[in-house]
Amino acid sequence: MTNSEELDSGDVRTIRRRMSFDRDHPHYKWIVLTNTTLGVLLSAINSSIVLISLPAIFRGVGLNPLEAGNVSYLLWILMGYLLATAVLVVMFGRLGDILGRVRVYNMGFTVFAVSAVALSFDPWDGGHGAMWIIVWRVIQGVGGAMLMANSSAILTDAFPAKQRGTALGINMVAAVAGSFLGLLIGGVLAEWDWRAVFWVSVPIAVIGAVWSYRSLHEVGIRSEGTLDWAGTITFGIGLTALLTGITYGIQPYGEAATGWTNPWVLGAVLGGLAVLGVFCVIESKVADPMFHLGLFRVRAFGFGNFANLMASVGRGGMQFMLIIWLQGIWLPLHGFTFESTPLWSAIYMLPLTVGFLGAGPLSGWLSDRYGPRAFTTGGALLAAVTFVLLLLIPVDFNYWLFALIILLNGVGSGLFVSPNTAAIMSSVPAAQRGAASGMRGTLFNGGNALSMGIFFSLMVVGLASTIPSALDSGLRAQGVSPSAAAQVADMPPVSSMFAAFLGFNPVQELLGPTGELARPGVNADTLTGQEFFPHLLTGPFHSGLVVVFLAAAVMLVLAAIASFFAGNERGQDEKEELLAATQQEKDPVPAR
Repeated sequence: MTNSEELDSGDVRTIRRRMSFDRDHPHYKWIVLTNTTLGVLLSAINSSIVLISLPAIFRGVGLNPLEAGNVSYLLWILMGYLLATAVLVVMFGRLGDILGRVRVYNMGFTVFAVSAVALSFDPWDGGHGAMWIIVWRVIQGVGGAMLMANSSAILTDAFPAKQRGTALGINMVAAVAGSFLGLLIGGVLAEWDWRAVFWVSVPIAVIGAVWSYRSLHEVGIRSEGTLDWAGTITFGIGLTALLTGITYGIQPYGEAATGWTNPWVLGAVLGGLAVLGVFCVIESKVADPMFHLGLFRVRAFGFGNFANLMASVGRGGMQFMLIIWLQGIWLPLHGFTFESTPLWSAIYMLPLTVGFLGAGPLSGWLSDRYGPRAFTTGGALLAAVTFVLLLLIPVDFNYWLFALIILLNGVGSGLFVSPNTAAIMSSVPAAQRGAASGMRGTLFNGGNALSMGIFFSLMVVGLASTIPSALDSGLRAQGVSPSAAAQVADMPPVSSMFAAFLGFNPVQELLGPTGELARPGVNADTLTGQEFFPHLLTGPFHSGLVVVFLAAAVMLVLAAIASFFAGNERGQDEKEELLAATQQEKDPVPAR
């Protein structure tokens, strides 16, 4: 709540209830912080844990993810969880306002625990086994949406204004760091057993569920009203269609390298946008909307959420590109087998996580004292600069220079995320914090989902203009027949990208079915060695990298501009907030 805003009766009740709880239970807010951080961390880890472990998962269920008929399985295992969380967080945030935020949050832990158990006991192989994973990953995403939609609101209710930046900062650091830690955890566990990727969530989810049911209480208030079904349905359909269309835009269509000429993809994207437009009309007219669009007229909320979306898309794109860069090129050139690159790419990306973990809590604490603008604006600009720096180093880089750049990127992201979240959540009335937290979560998770479709498509477009000729000439130079070389060169660039992304030997996968590797005169050892494909991919990959990282840098610059205009207002001191609340009771003034 800012100094310029009046408090309504709901805010008054929230403040007094929280202060009473602080007096009677002085450690309660720290219990809230610990539990919600565990919930958000668990949800975030599971958003990325399958990225590194996909090869082991597909081997476990007996499917080749690079076969044309299996690409949809691959995409939905990657995207099902993200889609569910992105689509449902607003609805669960609104339900939290109506039914109680702690109640919905607790249900989220329960759903997450049940789905984690089901995922760890996949009873089938082949396509049925993949579908079992997809369905339960979507259900797990429902639980994750319940957790993420209400955690920020529960924290905002429990903490006084002067400590919200620190508390929300720690919580959001867990949310973003979890996506990085998921890569490392998935890589390590997949080396042991692919089911362990899902086993790891079972005890944490069960403990978190029991703990949350026993320890958390409804400190905030509930808003009267019912769920806006028209808004909920149109929002769900519109966002699902939009994100699904963007996801399938990655796949080739006909002679095109991507699916953006596919009528179904275009129909899904345009139709999704149209339905979201209908959603906005509905929300502006219904008496009890799922989300109060008028909140976007609050400067800190509107600009802060736009910055949140831009930063989320840019950050997600970098994660995917760094994995492909390390797994497809750098690690093989430095002696790592293709099969081992998923794990080692996660290890070599640790400076990114370290930078984020170091800067995130500190920036939250400092923003409580000095305001959020310097940290959100400066952090986004620093992250944008690191994207440009990544373009200036060679594809076969010196690791310590690379490590320094991604460390600075993590610092920039950490500086941005904590104050941005605190500013957004402190700018809204207490009765609407669940819905506000849900919208912030939608943009955060939706940005991650958008980034995959956008940046994969940009990379494929960049590769499409250069990799076919490089493949054709490179294969012929090693004795491959012109017809076979042309056949492989004509394959969609996404095949090479997915092979590198999944830790497969790309030439072995692309050329093996042709029988050329067994033909006399073909240098099979060279073609399937550690260096042939990485050297071949270096030039084309850099062309795609330029497009991707420049786009990401532009998004972070836009996030910095929006952060600057969001303002620098901080929450009131707790005593000032109570005085304002008391004055509000004596002399009511309609809330703006």
